[in-house]
Amino acid sequence: MSPSPTCGTEASGTADLTKKLDKLYEFDREPVAKNRLLRAMYFASAYAGEHVAATEFVIGALFVQWGASVHDIVVGLLLGNLLAVLSWTLICAPIATGTRLTLYWYLHKIGGPMLSFIYNICNALLYCVLAGAMVTVSASAVTLLFGIPDQLEFYPTSVGFVFVVLAVGAVMIAWAIAGFKRFAQFSSVCAPWMILMFVAAALASLPYLGAVSGVGPINSFGAFWKMAGQSVWTGKATVAANQIGFAHVMCFAWICNLAMHLGLSDMAVFRFAKRSWYGLCSATGMFLGHYAAWIGAGILGAAAASMADKPLGQLNSGSVAYTVLGISGALAVMLAGWTTAIPTLYRSGLAFQAVSPNWPRWRVTLAVGSITTVIAAFPFAFTGLMDFLGIYGLVLLPIGAVVASEHWIFPRVGLSRYWAAHRKLLLNWPALVTWIVSIPSGILLLKALDRYHLFFAFIPVWFISILLYTLLASVAGARGKYGADQDVLPQPREYTPEPKKEQGPDKHKPLRLVTGAIAGAALLACLALPIWVWLKGYGDGELYRNNTAFFKKALLIATVIYFVVGTYWRVLRERQNNAKA
Repeated sequence: MSPSPTCGTEASGTADLTKKLDKLYEFDREPVAKNRLLRAMYFASAYAGEHVAATEFVIGALFVQWGASVHDIVVGLLLGNLLAVLSWTLICAPIATGTRLTLYWYLHKIGGPMLSFIYNICNALLYCVLAGAMVTVSASAVTLLFGIPDQLEFYPTSVGFVFVVLAVGAVMIAWAIAGFKRFAQFSSVCAPWMILMFVAAALASLPYLGAVSGVGPINSFGAFWKMAGQSVWTGKATVAANQIGFAHVMCFAWICNLAMHLGLSDMAVFRFAKRSWYGLCSATGMFLGHYAAWIGAGILGAAAASMADKPLGQLNSGSVAYTVLGISGALAVMLAGWTTAIPTLYRSGLAFQAVSPNWPRWRVTLAVGSITTVIAAFPFAFTGLMDFLGIYGLVLLPIGAVVASEHWIFPRVGLSRYWAAHRKLLLNWPALVTWIVSIPSGILLLKALDRYHLFFAFIPVWFISILLYTLLASVAGARGKYGADQDVLPQPREYTPEPKKEQGPDKHKPLRLVTGAIAGAALLACLALPIWVWLKGYGDGELYRNNTAFFKKALLIATVIYFVVGTYWRVLRERQNNAKA
């Protein structure tokens, strides 16, 4: 029986879609070709979009609950984020640009297929949990529109919440499949606005906090410092067991993305960088996100809890942002969750793809995204986010130290890089032993010194891993002399540069200038409106409520204008860049 025309058409359509998706290949198993390297702006946009994110609403509020002082926050976050930027710039980015490989395939040559398989499965599952937490946060904003209660348990308490998670997860999966360049473009539109939302939340909250703290108008740095110490970062934890101080804040800022920089997972990102100094682009995420946004989120959380007359721990991120910013705040939480979940899912897809090489990346990402969405329906990762980030980075750190040791240290101490690959070993046992032994050794060392805290454990673990692996590898065969590195490492394909297109007149320039000006004006309005509330609306009485009601409506209008016009401007700008290529 011959297939019906309809069935044939459907099969043909599916085949065409599969063929188009297969074209999204991004050098998953080989070095990135020179003609696919990206400019610094892509990385600055991607890091700003990823790290001005949903986690910031959670972490900024937790610093308030855990009793950090003003000094702990202002100085501790400054130093911790600087150390994170240096970790990307001096360690992760140079290895990525030197090899043009993902960590997952580079580890395959260093650790052998079996270690690579174990690590990639572990890494991908942890990424799924992290991305799931971000989807949960995004869903917390959407649920406000449907009157679904806050999800503060380890399990879902509403069927409606589960359906919202499925919808949010579907959008996330589509963007992750589109690839690094596409979500960098998406982030470039979202990032400036999201940064302003944290600033807006803090500024609009200052008059209220100044009144309830008894400090008065917050019109000087001294007044701000006094108000912050009395009403935001009081130095007193709501739960005594969670009391933190300067060292905790600094180290957490450093380890918040430990798996990405010292753990080297962001080799997947920086392999596209033209220069290793592009690692400095991570500063857009660390200082606009993990510095300014955590401070803004702390102020926002303190104000929202006071306005709602509830403990901060009983409000989720969507409720906190909506209380002060209205619908724009809920939108900020939703987009912030996506801009973190998308690159996290992208990395998870690459990790799983390394252990299923017969599958293209888009299929792996679809499967991983489905797992992530299911995890997101159970908010356990969201409710224990701080501890999860510490454990997740610590578990993956020793492998990053192993790779860094072999890449940087071995040539300097007379050991051979890629010795396991030259010997065709299935498993680099010194690397596996290092992974197993270094974590408990670092923890036991801190406990012996009576200095143990989860946020501190990475320091001894990192150094123990480097020392232990170097010693074990020297005994296991790294002292031998082998062939050239090129004998075992995949080599980039030769490519013929496409001839440059002749550029005609730029027909879209006037429209691009107009849309750019309108989008810029909308962003300025998003900044001017909270400044107006701060300067005009002192107190928590009728005047302040009227001012904030107008502010929320006007902020939403400016937001809609920015995204509609700004997205169109970005499309026009991309067309211009493609025409120049």
